[in-house]
Formats: sequence, structure tokens, C-alpha cells
Amino acid sequence: QAQAADVPAGVELAAKQEIIRGGGSEPATLDPQKIEGTPGSQRARDLFEGLYSLDGDGNLIPGVATHYEANNDNTQYTFHLRKDAKWSNGHSVTAHDFVYGFTRAVDPMTASPYAWFIEIPSIVNASKIIAGEAKPSTLGVKAIDDYTFQVTLERPVPYFVKMTAHQTMFPAPKATIEKWGSDWTKPEHIVSNGAYKMDSWVVNEKMVFSRNENYWNDAKTVINQVTFLPIESPNAELKRFQAGQMDMSYELPNDHFKQLTRDIPDEVVVTPKLGTYYYQFNTTKAPYNDVRVRKALSYAIDRNIIAKFVTGTGEIPAYSFTPEIVNGFSPETPDYATWTQKERNEKAKALLEEAGFDKNHPLSFNLLYNTNEDHKKIAIAVSSMWKKTLGVNVRLENQEWKTYLETKKHQQFDVARAGWIGDYNEASTMLDLLTSTHGNNDGKYSNAEYDELLHDARTMQDPSANYNKAEKVAIEQDMAVAPIYQYTSKRLVKSYVGGYAPNPEDSIYTRDMYIIKH
Repeated sequence: QAQAADVPAGVELAAKQEIIRGGGSEPATLDPQKIEGTPGSQRARDLFEGLYSLDGDGNLIPGVATHYEANNDNTQYTFHLRKDAKWSNGHSVTAHDFVYGFTRAVDPMTASPYAWFIEIPSIVNASKIIAGEAKPSTLGVKAIDDYTFQVTLERPVPYFVKMTAHQTMFPAPKATIEKWGSDWTKPEHIVSNGAYKMDSWVVNEKMVFSRNENYWNDAKTVINQVTFLPIESPNAELKRFQAGQMDMSYELPNDHFKQLTRDIPDEVVVTPKLGTYYYQFNTTKAPYNDVRVRKALSYAIDRNIIAKFVTGTGEIPAYSFTPEIVNGFSPETPDYATWTQKERNEKAKALLEEAGFDKNHPLSFNLLYNTNEDHKKIAIAVSSMWKKTLGVNVRLENQEWKTYLETKKHQQFDVARAGWIGDYNEASTMLDLLTSTHGNNDGKYSNAEYDELLHDARTMQDPSANYNKAEKVAIEQDMAVAPIYQYTSKRLVKSYVGGYAPNPEDSIYTRDMYIIKH
């Protein structure tokens, strides 16, 4: 079975099959091996396709691969590719395109922010290549023939095949990339192998995709055109939605949530999401390299108030880093989660004083967040809690998405808002983020015991024990980051949009949807 639009019998389709989607921030790139952040990922799912996709329950759905085999010790995977998979220019998608995609992801010359993603499943030589100790050509991937792609791992990793649904492991069109370089994703040059191809990209205005007639499953695609609008403001999105200028939002403004659920309950869709909203400490910089300071700031955040009154859209207060809905793992409740907020506040005061900060010598710092009204509200609420409980002086600093990513990457911040949505439904998708080598560990938290626990967990049939120990080390012991809440996915979706199927990874494909006559 392939994931595609499944129109129930008796449903009458609209004559015009076009959809306008909210796209969040303007993505820095649409290059699958260079995308960083959900806005780029959502667009990439329409343009490109990997070996497999995942359904709402985290089950494998064949993409370019029809099936695979593993060797006896699960260290070698052989994927058989469909011969009717084509790029939008009509050229076949081959095993060589996957070899090139995987290899350029780890090649230091590519500077992929997701290079670590190829390293996680322990693909042969990935770590050495990323570290500059081996040539990219030695990566454990090869084309047996045009339609047989093989991946060799250094150790068995049970969830490896699920990872192939992520854009970092998508195929890459070598001839196009070598001809146009970093300009290859411009509308006049780009070739894609997903259900859609790009027609136009007007930066900060819109991206328009149309059906890719060369897509192997084009016959099952219904929507002919999808437009993504780069709107950072949920309030601005709401106005577009209410004016009939948008069919599906990227998110919705928290302060309108209750009213919207009363006024248009059929168009407000809320689902649990595999992700955590948290504050990140720059551990390369004093005093945030002091665990007492990190714990004091974390303890003084009243997560119940944030989840109930500031966001108020079904979020779950977070004390551990891994969300409760993750497949196959139940995080243990850390001790500080069992205390009352009053007890946490008292402990926070004592720790901060012990670290040398009091009313005569207050802690002052910048709190960075990417431009968004909801992030601002949370920042105002948390900084108010810190001021009231700890006498801390906080200066709020907002930056647009691309600048914010660069600022964090170069550790030019004190404390920053951050969030992580799982790339696959397994606890390592969250916990690996805090390993010392992870490309998105912008706070540069580092603990050798933690790294070892995650490394060993990769080959365990049931890694739960290691995952719980890792949570204890990173959060309970070190407070590497301050978890605030577990995400929910909140969207406005017009009632005439059929086939919308939210899931924990928030992987939404336009190819699965259709417009009902209205």
C-alpha cells in the first residue's frame, strides 16, 4: 500500500483541486540535505520522497523502495527500488541518487546541519567522514545496480529503516546539483521526485507547487496545486484563514484558541505531537556552565501556568525531555516534578544564592527567541517568574528564523527558546539531541556518561533502561536544558479539506488530501 489520497465513496470532489497552506517561517533552503527546521521539512515532503514514508502510527509506507531485506545480524539493508520512480525532468530515480544523497549529507563540504542524522544509525564510516578522518566515498552505502541500494551499518540499529523517511536521507539529483551548485533549488533549476514540483518561489511571499506528472503514484494524487505562504504570525494566519485566503494554517494563535473551538469547532484540529518546547542554556559561557544556575532557572518556571494559561491549548507540562507519547518508551518522572511549585521556587533561590547571585548581585542575561507572538508571550511569562522568584533581570531579544539559527549555531546567546519535533517515532530522536556531537546541540551540553548511554542504546533490543538513565543524567542531574511543555499540533483546517491526517511527527503530505465540493 502507498500513502495517497483515499477519497471515500460518495464524496463529491470540488472542480478546483488547489490548496493554500500556511508555511510558518520562510525556509533558508529546500535542499533536503541542508534543511533545518519544520518549515523546510513540510515543503520538502511535497517535493521529494525517500525510500519510505511513515503513516500516522509510525508504520513504514513504501516510497521509492518497494521492499527491503536485512542480513542475519541486521547490519546490512538492501533496498529494492521501483523502476517507475522518476525525477520531475523524466529521469529515473536510481540507487546512485541515494548514494549521492547520503554521501553529500556527511561530506564536510556540504556543511549539512543534519550530518549527524547519518551518523546516528552507525552507517559505516559516517563518524570518521564527518570528523574529516575519512573520504566521503568510503561511506557504507552502494548501488548494487541501478535499482538496488545497500546500506551497511557498524552495528545493528533496530529503528534504522524508519529514519529513511527523513529528508536528510532523500535522494539527490547529482547532475543538477553539480551544474547549478547552491542555486539548484531555484524554480528554474530544481528537479524533484515527490508528488509535486516547484512552479515559483517568491521569497517572503509564496511558494507554488504543481503536480509532478512523472511521480510514480501521480494517478492517486488529487490536489493539483499547493501554495505555501511564509507567515510567521499566527494572528496574521488567522486573518487569512477567516478571509477565505488559506485552507490550512501552520499553527493557530493561542490567545484565540478557546474562542475558535467555540465558533468553528470542526475546523480546529488538535493532536499530541512528538516534541518538546524548552529553554536552552549556553553551557560554553559562565554562569550557564554552572549546574546550580541552570537548575535554579529551570525550577523557577511554573510549567502548569505556562501550559494552562499562557499556551492553554492542551500542552502537557514537561519535566523530562522525551514526550510521553513516544513509541515504546515511558519516561520516568524526575524528582523535581513531584515537588510543589513553592518547593521548586525555594530550591531555586537557594541554588542561585549558592552560585553567587542575590539582590545585591542579580543575574542578568538575554533571552533569545525567534520572532513569533506565542514565543514572545511565553518569554514574557517566564522572565516575569524569574524576576519575581529570583530577582533575575531578563532582556528579551527576538530574531527572524534564519538569523536566530545562525546566532544559536555560533553560541552567541545566553539562554534561548528552542523546540524539537521528532524526526522518527523513537526516544532517541529526542535524546540524541543532547549528545555532545549532535549538530543541533547549540548549547554545547556535554557529558561522557550520557553519550555512552545513548551510544550503547542503539544496539539494544529494549533500550528503555538506558533512556531513563540518560534522562536522569541530562535533566535531573545536569539540567542540560529546561523542558517546558510537550507540544500539541494545532491547526485550522477548512472542513472541505479531506484526507488531512495529523500524526505525532506532524508529517503532513498534500498528496494525501483532496478538496470536497463546497
